[in-house]
Amino acid sequence: MKVLLTGANGYIGRRLKQKLLNENVSLRILVRNPKSIGLDVHVRTEVFRGDTFDKHSLENALEGIDVAYYLIHSLQHENYRELDKTSAQNFLDAAIKQGVKRIIYLGGLGIKEHASEHLLSRIETGEILSSRPDQIQTIWFRAGVIIGSGSASFEIIRHLVEKLPVMITPTWVNTLAQPIGVDDVVSYLSEAKGLVYDKNLTVDIGSEKMTYKEMMLGCADALKLKRFIFPLPVVSIKISSFWLNIFTPVPYNLAKSLIEGLSSEVVVQNDHAKRYFPRIHPCPFKNAVLKAIKEMEQNQILSRWSDAGGGIDLWEEHRNDPSAAILTDRQRMEIKEASPEAVYRTFCAIGGKEGWFSHHWLWEIRGWFDKMIGGAGLKRGRRHQHKLRVGESVDFWRVEDLVDNERLLLRAQMKVPGKAWLEFKIQHNELIQTAYFYPKGLWGRVYWYVMIPAHYFIFRSMIAMILKRAKQHEQTNFAYQNHAK
Repeated sequence: MKVLLTGANGYIGRRLKQKLLNENVSLRILVRNPKSIGLDVHVRTEVFRGDTFDKHSLENALEGIDVAYYLIHSLQHENYRELDKTSAQNFLDAAIKQGVKRIIYLGGLGIKEHASEHLLSRIETGEILSSRPDQIQTIWFRAGVIIGSGSASFEIIRHLVEKLPVMITPTWVNTLAQPIGVDDVVSYLSEAKGLVYDKNLTVDIGSEKMTYKEMMLGCADALKLKRFIFPLPVVSIKISSFWLNIFTPVPYNLAKSLIEGLSSEVVVQNDHAKRYFPRIHPCPFKNAVLKAIKEMEQNQILSRWSDAGGGIDLWEEHRNDPSAAILTDRQRMEIKEASPEAVYRTFCAIGGKEGWFSHHWLWEIRGWFDKMIGGAGLKRGRRHQHKLRVGESVDFWRVEDLVDNERLLLRAQMKVPGKAWLEFKIQHNELIQTAYFYPKGLWGRVYWYVMIPAHYFIFRSMIAMILKRAKQHEQTNFAYQNHAK
């Protein structure tokens, strides 16, 4: 069996990719940027460059494939609904042309007549992929709230219950849903490739029925916190979205799309999960929460909701070379009393709990301001405090390039009137730190020059602190090794 995986850098896709690799499946991956796939995966798979809007690359990727996973959506684009339709139709046409036997798709629970625009888009995608049963089979999974370390749903619930002892909430907290653990979702997707069945199949998956209020209180209980929730009918979708934007890592536009979907029930409508996948028994909500918390505490988060983005997050596009930026701020310092490896490890630990090394309060202000205007803000943090990979988020940046012991390139995802990058590079025993900015019109240039005083203090101090911490880490490791001897 030859399998194609799309969306391999997304929250579900990254976990499914690992499971398929562990099962020794003959796997092919379609991504926009092959650098986002680790070298260890390149060795074990075929990696094709392209996307579902490039029909030629799509057909090449689907050639000789038996089963194709479709794990793509364009939620962060403004016109995501139309893009999702086009993407699904292109995929279906190419799969039929290349003789693919089965498409496996993961969408959302919900009834079309009562669905929000976000859920409606996922339903329409499933309908398109299932529209040619005479030529190709489609297995369409539908899941509601997915609980796991790094999932958007879990991040929202966790941040709310950790930060707010008392919550005044909209009445949607009393809406019924059927959450499901991320490991169970991945198990269903994996088993579907070998399912003995030759017709189209829609499979609704979930664990126990719960209200969103019960989920939040259950999460609080798992965190050993006492919380009180009071629903009020006067709290609007707009206010709820703004509230989530402030207190959780999810940006306003994504929060609004999710909130709009909470007014209608997302519960299982069929028993196909039990009938066709009897070996899978979805774990209870509390167990999924406890597992997610454990993975966070042990720094074992495999994927996050912000790993792969669309719209302003198209980090895969390399048409804009940072070196061609009009405005730059470059700092250089000689590396002394620390190895280049220690310096590299230090600047790769930037962001998250570690902070930004100097004038962190200025970064906090910038993050708060970014949140207020609908940006990513600093609350996204990072997946792992010491390890990075191309494509993942670090606060309001995304890792665009990473070269061991040499270079880290971050692309800004905060709201700025232009495009910005921050680069750390080790060259000839020297650390070179460069901020690049490609302004958009007059306001872009005004923004850069207004920020020069802050940049002066932040960037000069940052490079010095990186070298200072690298030296301290080197001395600490040296002392530890001597003590061990």
